[in-house]
Amino acid sequence: MLVRRAIEPKQGKWDTPGGFLEEGESPLDGLKRELREETGLEIEPGEFVGSLIDLYGDGPDAQFVLSLNWTARILGGTPAAADDIAEIRWFAAGELPAEDEIAFASVASLVQRWRERHV
Repeated sequence: MLVRRAIEPKQGKWDTPGGFLEEGESPLDGLKRELREETGLEIEPGEFVGSLIDLYGDGPDAQFVLSLNWTARILGGTPAAADDIAEIRWFAAGELPAEDEIAFASVASLVQRWRERHV
């Protein structure tokens, strides 16, 4: 599942759902909250896929972020784009967007890893 960004940076590009942790929030609690806010889905975190560093934003205001990534199993809810996403879409391995359609280098790397494991 990828989501199309509704806001800058990288508005209109594909991304993984997620966001920033709130102060004192654990990464897994943040994962569940962000998925619920952005997609309407209740999830159970699965396998930790990895951590990646990326640049968020453009120009002098860009900041480095640490992205923590998990697989997840949907427990419930109805998928609906909300918060800062415009569209939710599930892709088969052979249908994944090209690298230039993906918002961030870290997400492009994750998509490529997933593609290699599932093609």
